[in-house]
Amino acid sequence: MAKIKDSFYFDSFDKSSQYALQASTMLDELMHDFKPDGLKEQIDRMHEIEQAADGVRHSLVDALVTAFITPIDREDIAALSGSLDDVTDEIEGVLHRMYYDNITEIRPEALALVDLLRKSCKTMAKLVAQMHHFKKAKKLRNLVFEINHIEQEADALFVDAMRTLHTTCDDPMQVFAWHEVFTQLEECIDACEEVADVIDNIVMKNS
Repeated sequence: MAKIKDSFYFDSFDKSSQYALQASTMLDELMHDFKPDGLKEQIDRMHEIEQAADGVRHSLVDALVTAFITPIDREDIAALSGSLDDVTDEIEGVLHRMYYDNITEIRPEALALVDLLRKSCKTMAKLVAQMHHFKKAKKLRNLVFEINHIEQEADALFVDAMRTLHTTCDDPMQVFAWHEVFTQLEECIDACEEVADVIDNIVMKNS
């Protein structure tokens, strides 16, 4: 069996991060120009992105099973691939919650959160691209710190958004629905930070 080139793994990580960025961009755009009647169609489009991302992960795992030598530990490859796939899954989950909780208009706090999500995914894609040179730790770690900072900013925004929701909204169904959506958005940004943490661990192990 032909040896799997190291570039295959890093290219797969790149593809996964680009699908996550594509999903976050789509979510950001549709929330800023929200059309409730078109949400089901947008869910179908998002699912196509999620399925493509799954395909990248499955191909990588299949290759990993038969690989004799890998550029980094197998467990780290599997962990990074899984955490990248989780970002896209979590983003798809935002649309699902908006759909089954019947969101009809977007709260301004949600726009601020989805903007941070897109920013986090952009930074994550830059970070993953640097994995081709993962032994050059300084630049990688600066991007990790940037993602950590975005996550902290999102945490503060999430708290403020929930406080505003529970103190200004009189409709209990809307409170429930937006509680779910805000939580899902925050979990998307947490998932980006998890990718950064996995990469940070890989860098430290291989420095």
